[in-house]
Amino acid sequence: MLQAARSVQPTVSRQSWPHIFERAWLQPCRESDLKANGFSRRGLLQKLTSGAKARLQEARQAAQLKLCPSQHIGKARLAFFVCFLLLLPHPAHAHVGSKDVFEQVEAGPYRLFVTVRPPMVIPGVATVEVRASGQQPDRIRITPVPMVGEASKHPPTPDATTRSSADPAFFSGSLWLMATGSWKVVLQVDGAAGPATAAVPVPAVALQVLTMERPLGLILGALAVLLVLGIVGIVAAAARESRLQPGTAPNPERNRRAILAGSTTFVVVVLAVWLGGKWWNVEAADYAYGVYKPLALTPTLDGNTLRLQLGTYINALSSRRNRTNADLLPDHGHLMHLYVIREPGMDAVYHLHPAQTAPGQLQTTLPQLPPGRYRLFADIVHRSGLPETLTATLDIPAGFQGAALDSEDAAATPAPLSAGDLPAADTLPDGYTMAWDKPATLAANQPVSFRFTLRNPQEQPATDVTPYLGMAGHAAFVRTDFSTFAHTHPEGSAPMQSMQVANGDALMEGMAADTGKPLPATVEFPYGFPNPGRYRIFVQMKHGSTVETGVFDAEVR
Repeated sequence: MLQAARSVQPTVSRQSWPHIFERAWLQPCRESDLKANGFSRRGLLQKLTSGAKARLQEARQAAQLKLCPSQHIGKARLAFFVCFLLLLPHPAHAHVGSKDVFEQVEAGPYRLFVTVRPPMVIPGVATVEVRASGQQPDRIRITPVPMVGEASKHPPTPDATTRSSADPAFFSGSLWLMATGSWKVVLQVDGAAGPATAAVPVPAVALQVLTMERPLGLILGALAVLLVLGIVGIVAAAARESRLQPGTAPNPERNRRAILAGSTTFVVVVLAVWLGGKWWNVEAADYAYGVYKPLALTPTLDGNTLRLQLGTYINALSSRRNRTNADLLPDHGHLMHLYVIREPGMDAVYHLHPAQTAPGQLQTTLPQLPPGRYRLFADIVHRSGLPETLTATLDIPAGFQGAALDSEDAAATPAPLSAGDLPAADTLPDGYTMAWDKPATLAANQPVSFRFTLRNPQEQPATDVTPYLGMAGHAAFVRTDFSTFAHTHPEGSAPMQSMQVANGDALMEGMAADTGKPLPATVEFPYGFPNPGRYRIFVQMKHGSTVETGVFDAEVR
């Protein structure tokens, strides 16, 4: 079973991976099939033995591209190969390491702060928390609805949320997400101001295979043994005594018949259990094959031009789970929002916007970057409304010559993490200041509205704030070990295009249309840190024609 395969991971030596991979996947492949997809048998095996990070990217890409069209890979071999992949780490979906959705929505006169916590497995139960401000609702009902397709036209019966007795403005509920894909939670609000409706997009993807807890496994194993012995005992007793008169002792012939019947039953039951285990392994492997795997992102540096190649995801068992690199929707006017952050000090950050040159291919001219290794986080949105954050690393050599920063791009060079925590007020290069209304404490899994204010050189709230990419601001919350990345906006963590697909709005509520009038100097971002640890927050706001990036540190308990 998959659980057993995972449990033996520490005992498998690195040198054994090539042998396993060779026999399970590469052996039946023709060298021509490998070369046709840009691979070689020796190269893949060297990746596995080197321990390099790229080894699994290659293995996954090999599986996704169906390297061996000349051979039929049976279900048993597929199950074995998936078990091999499950022994290895998989990155999380968009965002990175931050699956919960935080959104401020306006349902008619009702302003709602909505938190949706999707399950780790699909099907699974998502929890929904709603906090109302301003006009108070009397009742909120929630419905899970697919974003696109025929099923989106036939929503199920709404589920009622429960109002908190201690806090009348807080509602909570739960609902089932039954299939992988882009979903939305429709909120039906009723109150004194009348009924209203709003929707929040939720990506539903399986992120892991749940393992059985060892104590429960031991209990179930013991019960299974008792069940098998009980069945054998019942059959043996029936063969020996079912036709005897009460009080009559069985003769040797009946005892022999009982032994034969019990032995036969034992073999049949054990065989049934063994076949059931085989069936379960295949079913579990089928499910594991559908565990979310982000599209591959391959960066190439040519002078100061960064070229990005997006992969595709092909699920051989379920075509509806396929994802392509040719169906991207523009989000805030761009097909990709790329954050480039220098490791390990986070002392250089850039928010760039590569342009598409061909389906699945984007490029941008890099500004002047200090040399070093950079972590790339690339936000994209598919036509279905499903967002993804793709990750990769990029090495910038010494002597690199970049171009001028584009007017819609942003950059900052804060002090490195090793210098200690940054202050709650960041003095910007042009004399402006960005200040964070920092809470006294920050707790993991607690929704918070993060408030930032842009002040002019006279320390007064700026009066020339203008929309940046259609919003009052953008923020990125990044854990210092890069395990968490979330790109959010004043209305929430869902991309604008996902919100538009969910609500069908011609113009999204919360979009800061550029009317020429200045925006408020204060902006708020709803978000909740998924785990304790140290985080660095990058906030972009715009005044006049200048895009500012404020940088702040947060310690989360």
